[in-house]
Amino acid sequence: MNIQASRILFEKAKKYIPGGVNSPVRAFKAVGGTPRFIERGHGSKIFDVDRNSYIDYICSWGAIILGHAETCVISAVKDTLSNGTSFGAATALEVELAETIVDAVPGIEQVRLVSSGTEAVMSAIRLARGYTNRNRIIKFEGCYHGHADSMLIKAGSGAATLGMPDSLGIPADIAKYTTVVPYNDIEAVKQVMDTDVAAIIVEPVCGNMGVVLPQKGFLEGLREITTQYNSLLIFDEVITGFRLSYGGAQQIYGVIPDITCLGKIIGGGFPIGAYGGKREIMEYISPLGGVYQAGTLSGNPVAVQAGLVTLKILSAIGVYDFLDGHAVKLVNGIQEAANKASVAITINRIGSMFSVFFTNTAVTNYSTAEQSDSQKYASFFNSMLNNNIYLPPSRLEAWFIGLAHTLENIEQTISAAEEAFKKL
Repeated sequence: MNIQASRILFEKAKKYIPGGVNSPVRAFKAVGGTPRFIERGHGSKIFDVDRNSYIDYICSWGAIILGHAETCVISAVKDTLSNGTSFGAATALEVELAETIVDAVPGIEQVRLVSSGTEAVMSAIRLARGYTNRNRIIKFEGCYHGHADSMLIKAGSGAATLGMPDSLGIPADIAKYTTVVPYNDIEAVKQVMDTDVAAIIVEPVCGNMGVVLPQKGFLEGLREITTQYNSLLIFDEVITGFRLSYGGAQQIYGVIPDITCLGKIIGGGFPIGAYGGKREIMEYISPLGGVYQAGTLSGNPVAVQAGLVTLKILSAIGVYDFLDGHAVKLVNGIQEAANKASVAITINRIGSMFSVFFTNTAVTNYSTAEQSDSQKYASFFNSMLNNNIYLPPSRLEAWFIGLAHTLENIEQTISAAEEAFKKL
């Protein structure tokens, strides 16, 4: 496979951009090799600057659920662009998107639009602290909630201790207000819960340590504990919102949080985020209340229009059944290919998102996810890439299927996986 143009661009990028990329995982450090520089996408495929094509299972990290350059989205965006790109003022489109989100997501009565998932989480944390007049946040090891200071915290030396900064540049005085416990461990939550906890934040289904599902009673237990202590429960549904169902993970599991964070799909491929929740909580936000949050590009009309078209398509009957069916075919095919080659894997899947872990043990939290063999995944990744299949360049990320993926794509992917497993 010729990747000369990508190599040249990567060397040039490293002169002007730290590490040559604008988001760390794009650098391929976990899997080796040269990152591909993508020129365009269409349907289920992306095309690099060397004109290689790949069946895409990253889908802009889950944001592209309809397919690349989907006709309806592109047409609507062009119409919106002809009226202007940004106004820094209220528009009718943002009211329509807010109404659509409120109608779809069970836990949202009011919603505020922002420009990224990180911004949504950062604002939700501030809102929780302002509403409860408390300081401490509980999060879960392996759950990624964006790069705000209070969320880039790793676990301490014990199973459930005060957090420590997971990045340079985060003061210890900030980290001490975040407590990190293992995902799926309700007893660990009980040990650290007290009356200074403003909120517990969780990915209801994890997508950033690979896909890890909540065990029976875990989300329900979080709801009970936060209610008992008059703390708030925040669901980070930036990935799962409109991905697992039209109402997100909370609709599937029947557990309703106080605040929900959204992103990715609601922008149809454009930068966007949102946080919403109960009306009495949301009314603490300025200009009604004392919790300040603002943004020049919040409710950007282009992103909002792309999101509106995307959500309208997703609201059709049978969409999620279609996605689920294709995901089942692909996952079963990959598992059978691994079995034939006597390669031990564990696949976690819900709806149209899943992960392949190179381990023979169940993956239920971050420590078990980390046991997945990184070298085997790197070999598998590069074999698939050379066979025109584009996977996450990290073993601890989710794969995504969209409406544009065809049965032919799935069969081609399974064939490539058979070859990759044989090499292992």
